[in-house]
Amino acid sequence: MGSEVARRAKGLGMKVVAYDPYAPAERVRAVGAEMVSFDEALAAGDFFSLHMPLTSTTQNLFNKQAFAKMKKGAFVINVARGGVIEDAALVEALDAGIVKGAALDVFEEEPPAADHPLVKRPDVVCTPHLGASTQEAQEAVAVEIAEAVVGALKGELSSTSVNAPMVSAEVLTELRPYVALVEKLGRIAVQLVSGSGGVKDVKVTYTSGRSDGLDTRLLRAMITKGLVEPVSDTIVNIVNADYTAKQRGLRITEERQPTERDEILTSVSVALANTETRFSSCRDSSGAIAVEGCVRFGVPYLTRVGNFAVDISLEGPILFCRQQDQPGMIGAVGTILAKDNVNISFMSVARQGPRTTAIMAIGVDDRPSQEALAAISAVAAIEEVVYLALDA
Repeated sequence: MGSEVARRAKGLGMKVVAYDPYAPAERVRAVGAEMVSFDEALAAGDFFSLHMPLTSTTQNLFNKQAFAKMKKGAFVINVARGGVIEDAALVEALDAGIVKGAALDVFEEEPPAADHPLVKRPDVVCTPHLGASTQEAQEAVAVEIAEAVVGALKGELSSTSVNAPMVSAEVLTELRPYVALVEKLGRIAVQLVSGSGGVKDVKVTYTSGRSDGLDTRLLRAMITKGLVEPVSDTIVNIVNADYTAKQRGLRITEERQPTERDEILTSVSVALANTETRFSSCRDSSGAIAVEGCVRFGVPYLTRVGNFAVDISLEGPILFCRQQDQPGMIGAVGTILAKDNVNISFMSVARQGPRTTAIMAIGVDDRPSQEALAAISAVAAIEEVVYLALDA
């Protein structure tokens, strides 16, 4: 409820601050709010909307001392629980003009007595806490639950899950194509690893034009899914991703690089440090296995492998060849694949200069046989070959 109020307040051009000792800062930023301390919130607020449960720590949270720290002329809305506001203190604050007006949907005793000091005041609006009990509300909840269940069964992301990263429906719409991208980047990166050491250190860099609103937990979960599932029997989802990463010893660090483009994301890069690789051209200048991608018209693209700029649509398996750039290479590899009855969807070459080391990326519809891969590796100018599957 509080997050919904925050979104609507932001839509009205208001600056929103929040106090919640339990909510992750990322979750607060995801709705466009700023996390502050309780005293900071009291000093800054013009409107207070309360949405906490009634516990021993929230009982009479808004008391005489709290009201004394507010700006004069504030408004208070309590749609949480009766008892989080000390009634006598609110009466004093209203009489003193500290609180200019209040809206109360809950009381310590419900219904409140007819002579309750906050009832029938011209500066207090009282409502009977029946919003969720109307026929319209019950129908809306039933429809929402049914739609959420159907979406979950279809494997769609949810903006209402309580035990998964919370992302608003609006932000989720923007992030959805990048969710597919980051999982594929994870799958590509882990398939470039060799040796028994596995993956331990992962650095994810998000290029974003937004100073707030980017909750990376969902993206981090999908990167973990891409890194773990191709090399294990573990099924990773947005609920267990962080736990799975911890159990497997994955150290994932994240950073955001600003850009002038007003987009929630423009690119994402994944780098695996301190690991061996079976494709040396995927190493960047720091020695890490590095891949980077973006989204164009809803389709994920691979834009960099190591220090090589590429432009590859991530819609199917890919064959990478490290080679010396020279005439006849495309024809030689294409002929081998044709003999293996493997259809090519695209072929592109990334190089750092004419007749130098190059990467040939080949989109294929099927996995080439071991014999075909060995034949490609045997081509004189080819130094390395790796096949990458992008789907589970």
